[in-house]
Amino acid sequence: MAHKKIVIRNEQGVDVEAIAPVIVSASRATDIPAFYADWFFNRLDKGYASWRNPFNGKDSYVSFANTRFVVFWSKNPKPLIPYLPILQEKGIGFYIQFTLNDYDAEQLEPGVPRLAERIDTFKRIVDQYGVGSVVWRFDPLILTEKISPELLLHRISAIAEPLNGYLEKLVFSFADIAGYRSVARNLRAAGINYREWDTETMSAFARRLADMRLPFRLATCAEAIDLEEFGIEHNRCIDAELMARRSPDDVELKSFLQRAKPDSGQRKLCGCILSKDIGAYNTCPHLCRYCYANYSPQTVMNNFRTHTNSSESII
Repeated sequence: MAHKKIVIRNEQGVDVEAIAPVIVSASRATDIPAFYADWFFNRLDKGYASWRNPFNGKDSYVSFANTRFVVFWSKNPKPLIPYLPILQEKGIGFYIQFTLNDYDAEQLEPGVPRLAERIDTFKRIVDQYGVGSVVWRFDPLILTEKISPELLLHRISAIAEPLNGYLEKLVFSFADIAGYRSVARNLRAAGINYREWDTETMSAFARRLADMRLPFRLATCAEAIDLEEFGIEHNRCIDAELMARRSPDDVELKSFLQRAKPDSGQRKLCGCILSKDIGAYNTCPHLCRYCYANYSPQTVMNNFRTHTNSSESII
């Protein structure tokens, strides 16, 4: 299965080819809800956006003509809240992958609000749109000289308590620093002495997490390790089953989901079905120390300062 292609007229009055995805991902590459919600809904109103491939630098067009669902990814979706009724008016479904970590003390995520404010945002959205509208991610689980598996388990438990009754699932992943040279460089530059996870430590962590008997399901994101013996599943973040439940009366979406295949453009271990991401690397001012999508803080802030909500693309 591939995205349908159509011809659209851009703002310069030129007819151009665009892909027209049913599911839009906004975004794995940057925090659109936190920093670019105005831009996203402006582009939704215009009917299309431009997207730059981070690997070859080529620009292409993405039409929203066939869009039936948006999966948002964010560490602070609070700025998104005023815009969500627009999606309802357009008959477009959504849920939010909310990365709600607790690295406040270590300043690994210097641009995010304090934890208590983020927990409140999580609950506000669920209160209005129901359980399933927000998925909790503690992602990634990172080990340093100050952060141990025991501390991570304690922090997960501390977040889980106020979120009891507000979620169906916790998704987590183990930080793989060695796989991203820019991440290792940025961590060293920030004076953070990290440690890699090994199979034994991951299994021990998973066992203890399962033993906590938290009142929701547990799942890993794009992890090779099999933790099913602890009741921990492999996640599908672009999740056909959840989308079907969130938009039960959308016939077009239902038809697409019944035919959907895994997204071949994602990592080998990713279980997501086909979607189109419209974000851009080097544009997220959260400036998380471990982020693979930001190569340098200077580049990020330069891009953020020059961004305009009227532009076709984020950069």
